[in-house]
Amino acid sequence: MRIRPLLALAAAAACVGVGVAAPATGEAKPQQEKARVLVFSKTAAFRHDSIPAGVRAIERLGRPAGIAVDTTEDAGAFTDRNLRKYDAVVFMSTTGDVLDEPQERAFERYIQRGGGYLGVHAASDTEYDWPWYGGLVGAYFLDHPGAVNEQFQEATVVVEGPRTKATSALPRFWERTEEWYNFRTNPRPYVRVLATVDEDTYDPRGYTGSEGMGDDHPITWCQRYDGGRSVYTGMGHQVEAYSEPMFLRHLSGALKMASGLASTKHCKVSEPRG
Repeated sequence: MRIRPLLALAAAAACVGVGVAAPATGEAKPQQEKARVLVFSKTAAFRHDSIPAGVRAIERLGRPAGIAVDTTEDAGAFTDRNLRKYDAVVFMSTTGDVLDEPQERAFERYIQRGGGYLGVHAASDTEYDWPWYGGLVGAYFLDHPGAVNEQFQEATVVVEGPRTKATSALPRFWERTEEWYNFRTNPRPYVRVLATVDEDTYDPRGYTGSEGMGDDHPITWCQRYDGGRSVYTGMGHQVEAYSEPMFLRHLSGALKMASGLASTKHCKVSEPRG
């Protein structure tokens, strides 16, 4: 299992001449470390070429916030003992069936103990046979524009209130180019929608023949789910997104919310589904 600690203890390392590993279960966190997250980027279906850029972005965003970042594509990291080290787990454009049943149960217990989850883009194209996860991410991916129209289009993101850390740095109307996901269901009954995409500003027809989601098309949301924290953004398909200043502000705020370093008081409390 490859897990890379990103926030080293510089002073301690200087004394002993070696790097310092992630703290074991039950150990106190280093003074400068406010939180620790695990970025998980395993794929069992389509693999986005933006995953390395997304992982690096989380690493960069974590440093000034005091968030230590470990990364892995090994599902063996999903054990009760290992997950206790983390304040949040980031699913970075995961796809398909990436966890087996014991790993799924360990992750459920982690969230139930108050852990955090941040899903980025294709995290909603993951674990279709695990209804609890579908509730955690909020909605499953259906399709995106393509085939009869353009896959990547500029559209207007409409930021909703009340503002959270994930949206506080964003304008009310945010123009950007993205692979805009259509979802199988509208998550609004279960989550606090933080932003929608205005279908009047692009062609939402999907490659499966869907007509889009209509007047209410959530693209970013949060919830307090089954005892834990969940934040999801449908954005982040292209490599270029992870050098886009506004998107990075959005991602940084979402990371802080999932890690417990920013408030989720406005996020809807949702019961587990499935």
